[in-house]
Amino acid sequence: MRSSPRLSNGSRVRASTRPRRDRTALESRRRRAAALFREGLAQADVARALEVSRQSVSRWYEQWRQGGEPALKQAPRAGRPALLSAAQLRVVERALLKGAVAFGYPNELWTLRRVAEVIEIKTGVRYHEGHVWRVLRGLGWTRQKPARRAVERDQEKIETWVKERWPELKKTPLPGAPGSSSRTRVASR
Repeated sequence: MRSSPRLSNGSRVRASTRPRRDRTALESRRRRAAALFREGLAQADVARALEVSRQSVSRWYEQWRQGGEPALKQAPRAGRPALLSAAQLRVVERALLKGAVAFGYPNELWTLRRVAEVIEIKTGVRYHEGHVWRVLRGLGWTRQKPARRAVERDQEKIETWVKERWPELKKTPLPGAPGSSSRTRVASR
């Protein structure tokens, strides 16, 4: 079994199961709506048949009425065009799955800077490390919590702190004692 890559905070990265928006399927649904409009179905019936909101059907109907079925075609992709093609993204993902050590890093933790370097090595496209998370999210990768506890963790000291020190810190001030330093609270006057 291959282990998941890790980010610098020790958390694992895994592929997300969230599906991407299928623009072709959305256009197909609008075309089915146009066919139902031609048959004379009421907008409410079309909404029920396609399991969409009445507002969407109303908008589609106006587009269809003014421009016919071509008016329901999918719009061009909004926003700035992607720097990496789908093929390049597959190359990047395969590289990331090999692990950080495969690229000469001392451990398996992926940082945004490291991922940016790998993207540049593999594709020649330079990304600012502050935007690399968008690429990772586009690949369906998410930040994960570490699966293990730190080796240095001393459970006995933690339990002692929680039983003895935390209750002292948690206590509220005694009546008549100075209150909050917040200017919005009455006790600060």
